[in-house]
Amino acid sequence: MYQKYRLSNGIRVVVEKISYMKSVSLGIWVGAGSAHENLNNNGISHFIEHMLFKGTETRTAKEIAEAIDNIGGQLNAFTSKECTCYYAKVLDVHIHVAVDVLTDMLFRSTFLDAEIDKEKSVVLEEINMYEDSPEDNVHDLLSSTVFRKHPLGLPILGNCDTINRFDRELLTGYLNQNYTVDNIVISVVGNFNEKELIELLEEKFHYFANRSLKETETDLPVFSADSSTKYKDIEQVHLCIGLEGASLTSSYLYPLLIINNIFGGSMSSRLFQKIREDRGLAYSVYSYLSSYKALGLLTIYIAVNPSHVTEVLGLIHKEIKDLLKIGFTNDELEKSKEQLKGSYILGLESTSSRMVAIGKSELLTNHIEKPKEVLQKIDQVTMEEIDRIIHKVFDLQKASIAAVGKIDEKQNMLSILNNF
Repeated sequence: MYQKYRLSNGIRVVVEKISYMKSVSLGIWVGAGSAHENLNNNGISHFIEHMLFKGTETRTAKEIAEAIDNIGGQLNAFTSKECTCYYAKVLDVHIHVAVDVLTDMLFRSTFLDAEIDKEKSVVLEEINMYEDSPEDNVHDLLSSTVFRKHPLGLPILGNCDTINRFDRELLTGYLNQNYTVDNIVISVVGNFNEKELIELLEEKFHYFANRSLKETETDLPVFSADSSTKYKDIEQVHLCIGLEGASLTSSYLYPLLIINNIFGGSMSSRLFQKIREDRGLAYSVYSYLSSYKALGLLTIYIAVNPSHVTEVLGLIHKEIKDLLKIGFTNDELEKSKEQLKGSYILGLESTSSRMVAIGKSELLTNHIEKPKEVLQKIDQVTMEEIDRIIHKVFDLQKASIAAVGKIDEKQNMLSILNNF
């Protein structure tokens, strides 16, 4: 059972004690991601994430790593579209070390010019590595196609031009603007003494009082139907079809999760069985949901030989039309519910996944659903809801499509999909 606290400076803390565990996962969540950037500073959230590992007033980069390595723990971070998370997983007896290292990184990172220059090279290599992955490429291309000029469509890593412009003033300015009391959540899951933990967090955070207001986002993202292609001299064509999904707080999030599970979200799904198992046309084919604060995206992904692109688009089109015409059976609905519940419950056995779930939920929605509530919402989904949401979401006239591979960049893949 999770508990919520507010430190004396206003920072939110969400904790879940699991006394039979021997580990603790602790995350510091910041509401800063690529969706909060612009064309001039794209990639800055991710770059700052890197810089917080590059040395503080009291530790070198090596000493930061050693502090956690020496106790057998894990230290890492990630940046997403809407948030950044710095986290550690350690044995329960070493929780104070995790808190000390993470707060040292957060409050005392030095942002030395020499380290900034070195990290530019590292991030540029990360971008190059990303460019060598067409599967990653096509998902980014879909985002930029769907969200057009809205920041939600910007790549998390940024680009070579923006990275090369970063300097200490720009980085610390963005950090001070976004790393604020009201924009930070601490999440802790595992075995710990609750009273001692809160006292420790108070000690480490009490002097932090940055309340600079973030710039308010005036324009909400809008889903756009369009087609984009990117030529790459590779063996396969990587395709992504995007449909408007459900936001993090949408009333139809759980029904859509069930629909996606049956349609393309598992090995027993219709897409996987029809395209890979029955026809042998692809190794990788799946669908998944991306839910953000304002809206969501349902993505269908497949990688195929260029000669099979039209055939595969036809099969996807047919599966969607069958879905709209016939829907699901009661047996499929019940099996999908059990799959989702099983996957969710198994995830609860990891302190890391639980830390991520409660931290992200509190930061982005100001609400945390109890496990019992989640299971009830899955169980309560009706066939009537399923049918209504299928017709709301699976509208190919409102789809976007992105393709990466040996393909004519002037070719409109959306017209091919809709001409069947």
